[in-house]
Amino acid sequence: MSKPASDLPPGSASLVYQWQGDTKHFPDIEDLARRLRFAPAEGRIWLDDQRSILMRDSAFGSLRRELIESIGFTRARTVLKRVGYAEGTRDAALARRVRPEGDLFDAFAVGPQVHALSGFGWLEVQELRVDPVTNAFYGAFLLRDSIEADTHVNTLGVSAEAVCWTAVGYGSGYSSAFAGRPIIVDEVECRAMGHDHCRLIGRTVEEWDRRRRKAPYFRPQEFVNRFGKPDEDSGQAPASTGPAVDVVGISAGFGAAIHLLGKAAPTDVTVLFLGETGVGKEIFARMLHRMGRRSEQPFVAVNCAALPENLIEAELFGVVKGAYTGATDSRPGRFERAHGGTLFLDEIGTLTLSAQAKLLRALQEGEIERVGDSQTRKVDVRLLAATNVDLKDAVARGTFREDLYFRLTTFPVRIPPLRERRDDIPLLMRHFLHRFSQRHGKTAGSFAPEAVEALLSYAFPGNIRELENMIERGVLLADDGEPIGISHLFTAQQGALPATFGIDARGQLAERSRATQADDGSENLRERLAPLLDTHSGPLDAAEQTLIDLAIEQAEGNLARAARQLGISRRQLAYRLEKRSAGQAQGQASIDE
Repeated sequence: MSKPASDLPPGSASLVYQWQGDTKHFPDIEDLARRLRFAPAEGRIWLDDQRSILMRDSAFGSLRRELIESIGFTRARTVLKRVGYAEGTRDAALARRVRPEGDLFDAFAVGPQVHALSGFGWLEVQELRVDPVTNAFYGAFLLRDSIEADTHVNTLGVSAEAVCWTAVGYGSGYSSAFAGRPIIVDEVECRAMGHDHCRLIGRTVEEWDRRRRKAPYFRPQEFVNRFGKPDEDSGQAPASTGPAVDVVGISAGFGAAIHLLGKAAPTDVTVLFLGETGVGKEIFARMLHRMGRRSEQPFVAVNCAALPENLIEAELFGVVKGAYTGATDSRPGRFERAHGGTLFLDEIGTLTLSAQAKLLRALQEGEIERVGDSQTRKVDVRLLAATNVDLKDAVARGTFREDLYFRLTTFPVRIPPLRERRDDIPLLMRHFLHRFSQRHGKTAGSFAPEAVEALLSYAFPGNIRELENMIERGVLLADDGEPIGISHLFTAQQGALPATFGIDARGQLAERSRATQADDGSENLRERLAPLLDTHSGPLDAAEQTLIDLAIEQAEGNLARAARQLGISRRQLAYRLEKRSAGQAQGQASIDE
């Protein structure tokens, strides 16, 4: 679908990728529908690795009306365009993952198809011209049955200007990320204004400026700067809170914890981190240290549960020579080593009552006493602590001092378990994949769709630590460049995965059986071969060749589309075709001889 560039600047010899046509040539949506998963037992919907929601059009209309009435028409328009722009940039990344091979239009069509899957209306591509040399871009789109136009008319009446703001932002963000340069999509006709359809036009910023048709309220560069490289993809802490640390997350629970850290960071308040084993309490403690004013001073971490009971006080407060058998030298404890900085006590609930009394004095008076010593030493330490047990219950049982409990719980911060932070799983997956690929000298591949689905549905009793170990195992087991599958990640001891639902060929919800799914699509290929095998008496290779020919014929020669119909990658299909051609050439050579 390319033709000579008759309308390019003089001297240009490139080709323009152009598509003009009807919907019958529109790429099928089956590969995207397979990535739409419903987990009703968990109340979650996923499109690829992004959590989604269903919203009634009446609720969407109420939201638009409340925005307009609360913050005004102009600001509401800007907000919804920004939201659409952010979604468009994310879906451009999805397009590259779903259709990394094939022609330009096949890949670009992912955006309009996802927009349709989301229920915003059918975005029909009427014309698409892209010049990879001069960076020229032109797109013409019809938005049929726009939910934005309908809800606006139903709630606010006919409009004097175009109202498909989310669609305009989405098209701009998607086209900009796809083309690699700022693209403005503007709505030139809208059903809310009385037109038959909503019509969108996309051009480069320079082309809009030349035509002097860019709406004054639409400033795309601000959107590009804000959303072009989303902070969540970097896996870093917000730049305004101090040096970047290895903390990854965008979920509501993660955001609440980060908000509390931001409040505590400028102070020396004692912070108690609460949460299950493996949620990353020490990582959050290190982050708080780096965010605070003691960031240039020592950070000393102690796992109290790992210390022998008879050595806890010596490790924390130090010991003088001859204090007990084996104490051949005087040495400082962890409090003295952390002087001026931060001391983190993990599993603080395991401390003995004697150590708790000395810890309380150190917190209240700012001084400690070494084991076997008669003098006190001043220490300036900020204390951070963590526990995975209920200290209030420990107080009731008499195993934890009540006065220390109240001293520690001045500023508690709960770190939610990973099953409550599922929105963070995709970011953590990419983060750990990159880390362990570098550590072990492996070429990072990607995750098979079935593996993504399994990780998003798994309960993670071991929390982030378990996910980290699973992905490291997957990196080690998978060959270089091979997608990481379920068999690389899960062991038999990790049990069955909860049922999820996807879209079948009729557009209906159907339960997915992971037991019969193959990571490379070969199971899908065998299912399609089954009817042929029932009636075919020849070898398997001949049946496979027949199926490949049928798929290519139905796809009108488009190998990417044919590969999706067969359930294999385009590279696998090309390999089979090359192998067949080589075999035919060899056979012809034998006949000639």
